[in-house]
Amino acid sequence: MYALKTKKLTKKYGNKIVVNEIDLTIEKGKIFGFLGKNGAGKSTFINMITGIIQPTRGYYELLGYKKAQQKECWRRIGVLPDYSSLYENMTAIEHMEYFSKILKLYLKKEDLLELLDKVELKDAAKLKTKHFSFGMKKKLGIAQALINNPELIFLDEPTSGVDANSALTIHSMLKEIAANGTTIFLTSHNLNEVEKLCDEVAIMNKGVLQAKGSIEDLRKTYKKNLTVYIKHSAICKNQQESLLRDLKENVEKCKINELNSHLVIEDEARIPTINKLFLSKNIDIFRLEVDEPSLEEIFMNIDNPI
Repeated sequence: MYALKTKKLTKKYGNKIVVNEIDLTIEKGKIFGFLGKNGAGKSTFINMITGIIQPTRGYYELLGYKKAQQKECWRRIGVLPDYSSLYENMTAIEHMEYFSKILKLYLKKEDLLELLDKVELKDAAKLKTKHFSFGMKKKLGIAQALINNPELIFLDEPTSGVDANSALTIHSMLKEIAANGTTIFLTSHNLNEVEKLCDEVAIMNKGVLQAKGSIEDLRKTYKKNLTVYIKHSAICKNQQESLLRDLKENVEKCKINELNSHLVIEDEARIPTINKLFLSKNIDIFRLEVDEPSLEEIFMNIDNPI
């Protein structure tokens, strides 16, 4: 069973199509990154599948529940919207108790404090949220989203405004949650974060889903060539010329220097052949590095595959 499934999901405002026939499936237990520039339609898409707004047309399921069964599903999901606000005169623990009652969970105070501890807010449990920093508010929002032990959780910019150490704590927590079977659907403008955390990503542009897959899949699709940097033992002029001749069949471009070389290849499967060629000429390789495209490069070039 998929955690999320949509078919031709569409939202129009007047004559403007904001989300255009999105087909998307996400397997349970995955950390899924949903990317797009501002105005791409990400928030509208999330608002439709979490029941905040109604789609113009199309179909979706959450955890096997269809749109008509939304109310049954809501208790099994958690949501951290980017625009979440807090009750300023309530403390962190009072917030947790309040949402526990709304969801009819009636959790023990010890359980709620444990959740606050997970997001590093246990020491601020009795502090009113009007004294919270933006980062602290974000962490309380994450704790609230986890209060019902959800099977699927939507996190909109979960580490924006959070310091580096707290961001690492949140990353570890999300990996642990996913390892226990919870599906995490997150948006983030921190592409390095998405690259480290996510099993799969989708990139949305102008209401259309333009790419979906693992980082490795996207690299293969949107970057045809790889650059290989090699640090090696000293090569004399004759060896350099010999290497250039023998490498022609396996590289697109190459530059051989005395102590280092760089090659442009189409497929990483050619690397072992290149490595053996260097060794066959008694050239020691000290370091071999492959420059693969980052998620940022893929994201920036999504309209124009390399």
